[in-house]
Amino acid sequence: MPEGDTVWLAAHRLHAALAGRPLTRSDLRVPRFATSDLTGREVLDVTPYGKHLLARIEGGLTLHSHLRMDGSWRIFAPGEPWRGGPSHQIRAVLQNADATAVGYRLPVLELLHTADEPTAIGHLGPDLLSPFWGEPLQDEAVRNLLAVPDRAVGEALLDQRNLAGIGNVYKSELCFLARVTPWLPVGDLAPDLPVRLVATAHRLLDVNKDRTDRTTTVPRTAPLPRRMSTDRLYVYGRESRPCLRCATPIRKADQGDGSRERPTYWCPNCQHGPVN
Repeated sequence: MPEGDTVWLAAHRLHAALAGRPLTRSDLRVPRFATSDLTGREVLDVTPYGKHLLARIEGGLTLHSHLRMDGSWRIFAPGEPWRGGPSHQIRAVLQNADATAVGYRLPVLELLHTADEPTAIGHLGPDLLSPFWGEPLQDEAVRNLLAVPDRAVGEALLDQRNLAGIGNVYKSELCFLARVTPWLPVGDLAPDLPVRLVATAHRLLDVNKDRTDRTTTVPRTAPLPRRMSTDRLYVYGRESRPCLRCATPIRKADQGDGSRERPTYWCPNCQHGPVN
């Protein structure tokens, strides 16, 4: 599932291609909105919130989409062949004189009044990539994480109602950087760790938001060394490979909240706490 930095980049590419121009074609290929026609309306902006995309359109409308596991928005120049999957997987087409945005495999696509956006995203915690990020939002996210002390920290980080934008990759990386296993109860974290976790989550998403080669192992300002792509991350996707800190083989297991199991990765030497 795309994480907050990936969705931020998608939103900003869509904004650059669509905002400030009237639509010359709109095609929403979901039954509920199949007859909706946005042609002639100007796209005002495309804004991300956590893992959600909000395309605000003239006339007080918002096209809300969520990529989930394998959805994507692709942008094409006039006359360029569309690539992203077979045509039956297309769920939305937004076109102006300069570009065409095509949404593939979008499991969530709805047209709503902009004033009703809270019905789509109002349940979410603070957006880690909010332009208004600061102590108030950070403190709110920390309070949300600590609200259920016996919950595993990995599950708490993934819960978008606590803070929006973290997925499996950042969950695993954050727990490694904090030197705790993803199964440690939130209430057992050292007093300073919840704040550090949230601050680090914001920093990592922020430094990776405008790039496709996500990395957590080197500073954003440093040139990336030549190495395997899996070594751009400390633990995620590195099962059985040596820990970049201590050389112990990285382990993998499923972690879930009862409704969904998700892979998690950790170093059994560097990270402390319960397992499974």
